[in-house]
Amino acid sequence: MSVGIVLVSHSADLAAGLRDLLRQVAGDTVAVTVAGGSDDGGLGTSYDLIRDAIGEAASGDGVVVLPDLGSSVLTARAVLDEHPDARVRLVDAPFVEGAVAAAVIAATGADLDTVASSAEEAWHARKL
Repeated sequence: MSVGIVLVSHSADLAAGLRDLLRQVAGDTVAVTVAGGSDDGGLGTSYDLIRDAIGEAASGDGVVVLPDLGSSVLTARAVLDEHPDARVRLVDAPFVEGAVAAAVIAATGADLDTVASSAEEAWHARKL
């Protein structure tokens, strides 16, 4: 088992595409679920989709929740406030780089604190 990852995005396509990338770099050992878009399939965020994605990603080792921006952060916070769980961590990290870092480290069997820290450290990764 490994720490699961939930990708929260305003766009279902963006979240699904990032999930595909994570599967390529980390393999199938990491549960990566998505909560993308609104309940009706449009752009936005959904409390229910986030709550359900956390449940799907939970392996017992913890879950890292990575939101893209704005209301996805607020909605994820609302879910976690109403369903507190010390094994679920909302992470402040760049969406793509943080997700890749988290997935690669989670695939090694690292614990929740290490996976969350790896995602957050992606803020320091320079591209140029």
